[in-house]
Amino acid sequence: MFFWDHPVGRKVFAMTAEQSKFSAALAANQGLYNGFLAAGLLWGLWSGRFELKAFFLGCVVIAGLYGGATAKRSILVTQALPAAVALALVYLAHTSIVSPS
Repeated sequence: MFFWDHPVGRKVFAMTAEQSKFSAALAANQGLYNGFLAAGLLWGLWSGRFELKAFFLGCVVIAGLYGGATAKRSILVTQALPAAVALALVYLAHTSIVSPS
């Protein structure tokens, strides 16, 4: 978000100065969205509330599925899959706490 229209951001994402300038507002929007997701995930970790962790991880999974379908297939592996694994682990941890053996 902050380095998108900067030599560092252009190098990381293999863009020209023209490309990064043209898409800077979109990148800022995406960065803000990701910041809110991160804040929600941290809130869930801090509070320990299963519902918060599940909701925000679900949001990341859905965003990853959408990004994989519409932008770049590798997003399925880099975003959706790790979030789905984390969501499954959070669910398993929650169910083992809620219903003891």
